[in-house]
Amino acid sequence: MPIAAKLSRYVVTGGLAAVVDLFGFHGLVTAGVPLLIAAVASWLAAAWVNYVSTSTFVFRLRPTWRRGLAFLLGAVSGLAINATVTLCGVSMLGLEPTLAKLVGIGVAFFFNFALNVGVVFR
Repeated sequence: MPIAAKLSRYVVTGGLAAVVDLFGFHGLVTAGVPLLIAAVASWLAAAWVNYVSTSTFVFRLRPTWRRGLAFLLGAVSGLAINATVTLCGVSMLGLEPTLAKLVGIGVAFFFNFALNVGVVFR
């Protein structure tokens, strides 16, 4: 499959994961789960959905625990990049926080895509 096709499919799976994260977080907080626990739980659920859908829809591979762990480690790295870019955008460049977050999401998205193409699903 050409890289452009993988990238467009990766956008879909990332969007699905974002929806799982947002609605899962909202549901957990509404149910009285503490904020930090809700944030981590919804992010982990979204990461799992993202891994399974990326495996099957983008790379046409059966999900495995080994690849899943590599994917999760990459996702944590992407989360760190996202947060770092967001913080630097606000504190060093004076960007509005939402704009800085959008830039952080974009940088992390392309980092994770490259990592998945080159390492996790190679």
